[in-house]
Amino acid sequence: MSSKEAFQQELDARHDKYERLVKLSRDITVESKRTIFLLHRITSAPDMEEILTESEIKLDGVRQKILQVAQELSGEDMHQFHRAITTGLQEYVEAVSFQHFIKTRSLISMDEINKQLIFSMEDNGKENKTPSSDAQDKQCGTWRLKITPVDYLLGVADLTGELMRMCINSVGNGDIDTPFEVSQFLRQVYDGFSFIGNTGPYEVSKKLYTLKQSLAKVENACYALKVRGSEIPKHMLADVFSVKTEMIDQEEGIS
Repeated sequence: MSSKEAFQQELDARHDKYERLVKLSRDITVESKRTIFLLHRITSAPDMEEILTESEIKLDGVRQKILQVAQELSGEDMHQFHRAITTGLQEYVEAVSFQHFIKTRSLISMDEINKQLIFSMEDNGKENKTPSSDAQDKQCGTWRLKITPVDYLLGVADLTGELMRMCINSVGNGDIDTPFEVSQFLRQVYDGFSFIGNTGPYEVSKKLYTLKQSLAKVENACYALKVRGSEIPKHMLADVFSVKTEMIDQEEGIS
């Protein structure tokens, strides 16, 4: 009986930990989405630096949640709990890579993201009050969480949809340079995903179609801007973009 009770307590503790991780992942997802919504305002905001600074503050808050995840997983096999946190991590990758693209017009690497997810005791004191259960982590005073390659790829694939929306917003504000920059970037990302093809995880191959769809919409809009941009008033360019998008959707049987 004592052995059975011990197993029951261990299973209950593991289940409670899983539920806590699901809640943290949900919080990470919500805050990351809010950061993405904030970054979309950058196309119409007069002060870009102010938006970027505010987004960095929001991402710091997200990283505090990820710190709590790292502490929960301290001494555990991350892959046993990966399903509980993967959605939040993908959304965080999407938000960080979106901010990085706006700053540098390039793609952030997985190593750069993981470097931001190494936490010290000072980071722990900012917001988190949950102590680490691992004695070794307490002594060294550091926690870390590594983004898996699959989470990174899925987050980057979702980024393409946000870049397509940024094109629409940019064109609506009379910016005809951003769509061409985004189109070139999306082509490079699509080429990279094409090398993976069906050899990668199932989730990655599923995202490939959505990525191709976003690329087609941006490229067709760029074509319209290049051919007819000089004869269309700037305030009407967004309508051209929308019409092209609807035509593609109808051709593919989506609308």
